[in-house]
Amino acid sequence: MSLRPTLDFLLYDWLQADRLNARPRFADHSRETFDAVLDTCERIAREKYAPFNRLVDVEEPKAVDDGQGGLRVVLPQATQEAWNAYAESGMLSAAQDYAIGGMQLPYTLEAAAGTFFATASVSIGGGLLTVGNANLLMAHGTDLQKQVFALNEFNGRFSGTMCLSEPQAGSSLSDVATRATPDGADFESDPLGPRYRLKGNKMWISAGEHELSENIIHLVLAKIPGPDGKLVPGVKGISLFIVPKKLVDTEGALTGERNDVALAGLNHKLGWRGTTNTLLNFGEGKYPVRGASGAIGYLVGRPGEGLRCMFHMMNEARIGIGLAATALGLAGYYASLDYAKNRPQGRPVGPAGKDAAQPQVRIIEHADIKRMLLAQKSYGEGALALLLYCARLVDEQHTGTPEAADDARLLLEVLTPVAKSWPSEFCLEANSLAIQIHGGYGYTRDFPVEQYWRDNRLNMIHEGTHGIQAADLLGRKVVMEGGKGLTLLAGRINATIERAIQQPALAEHANALGQALQRVGAATRAAWSAGDPAQALANAVPYMQAFGHLVIAWIWLDVLATTHDAAASPALEGRQRAARYFFHYELPKISAWLKVVETRDLTCAGMPEDAF
Repeated sequence: MSLRPTLDFLLYDWLQADRLNARPRFADHSRETFDAVLDTCERIAREKYAPFNRLVDVEEPKAVDDGQGGLRVVLPQATQEAWNAYAESGMLSAAQDYAIGGMQLPYTLEAAAGTFFATASVSIGGGLLTVGNANLLMAHGTDLQKQVFALNEFNGRFSGTMCLSEPQAGSSLSDVATRATPDGADFESDPLGPRYRLKGNKMWISAGEHELSENIIHLVLAKIPGPDGKLVPGVKGISLFIVPKKLVDTEGALTGERNDVALAGLNHKLGWRGTTNTLLNFGEGKYPVRGASGAIGYLVGRPGEGLRCMFHMMNEARIGIGLAATALGLAGYYASLDYAKNRPQGRPVGPAGKDAAQPQVRIIEHADIKRMLLAQKSYGEGALALLLYCARLVDEQHTGTPEAADDARLLLEVLTPVAKSWPSEFCLEANSLAIQIHGGYGYTRDFPVEQYWRDNRLNMIHEGTHGIQAADLLGRKVVMEGGKGLTLLAGRINATIERAIQQPALAEHANALGQALQRVGAATRAAWSAGDPAQALANAVPYMQAFGHLVIAWIWLDVLATTHDAAASPALEGRQRAARYFFHYELPKISAWLKVVETRDLTCAGMPEDAF
């Protein structure tokens, strides 16, 4: 089964992405140019990614002596060829201006095209961090920083990372201890930006060391000491720095100087094994620069505003992780569907029970297998629709009217935690069901589904853990600006309900969604009714699970309501039954989740440590 028909349907029949061509920024595009991009990415993924997914899982990155007293990373040649093909396709700069070599492609199409690569081999990757790094610099960097660093990332010469976590401070960024001190009396006059020396350690840095590109551009969070030499506590003291692996001049050419950034070791992961994951030491003196230790870094934006700048990249990355989780869920679904269609086992139950004299049937004929396939389809295709909807909001934010752009901003604030976390949880469950359908073969390496599960398990931790996203949703996003974003989302959901309830086949779903919306609204108010954040957030994860189910149910209903006049086909029936599954089997689960939210249940929060 191919991903392409589902993408085409969601892009053109549901989101009507080809209508974006009416906007000046996308005026040179057409359905034909969009299809050409999808064709190219589908082909590269099929030829350069999919055949090597198992290879990069088995042949993990290796750290070897670099001949200078340090370490370098060796990757399979297939990874280099995949990176080259991706960079040469122009997809790294797909959404950028023509003036800097971009295609001015809508983000909706860029996101859709990216799913081919993630489905084929999420572990090889498609430049997610490089694009996010460069986009951040385009938003917050100086003109020369954009020219030297961002543009060379967009053309594939350089690649990028984001360096936040430290061994002693995972997601607790207020505890970042990496220091940045001015580099000489003339530090402010460097044309590449105020120049600092950084010293510290960064952990869990994806793509932190490799030789796929000429240079690696690290975006590093660090603190500038105060006049007393002490670091400012909390996040307000965090600044952002460009720290290249190799130093460059103002033209972007390598100077031949290695920066003082050293690979301390590789993390050996459950999944995503084809992507290096590193511990990096900044400024330890392994590679002294100009006779001194300390990694050279150039300030981005103003001191103390690093986290604000970095969130630009983090929000992009969160949508990207949601897409990766979705793609892996769909990959497992396609594999288990193919297996179920071909694996004979068991016999149907008739009025007199099973007849052993009858031939075995394919397992897809069993009701429980159909249940597991429908669950995967409802999770994966529902999540894909949500992520493309979010991508469409990004385009609206950038090219819509001022009012529409602000609405898109607010909706993205509320939906981004869901878009990252819901697929990470429920498309992982889809992968588990894919293994189950394969039976004993599912947990062997003879079939791909166990790898999809391992790869996907990382996504509940990537780019902010599940609990962090939940606290962000309930603690900030649904109450920010007086709850304006939540009210706006409720308005969109109600508009879908009003359209759907006019269609007899969808009226039951519409009523169920309306009741779920009321329940989520009531739970939100109840959670905060005591005004105590500790009580309100004690059950933030169940709240996010319920909120996510509400959103996915809405997306499924909107898909059906928008395309209700489509001609009868197996694809249409598949969507209708997947939506029905979600409304009958999944949406009712929100009652249990919301009950503990509404009552501010402290069963978990109140558990004494010594009682465990």
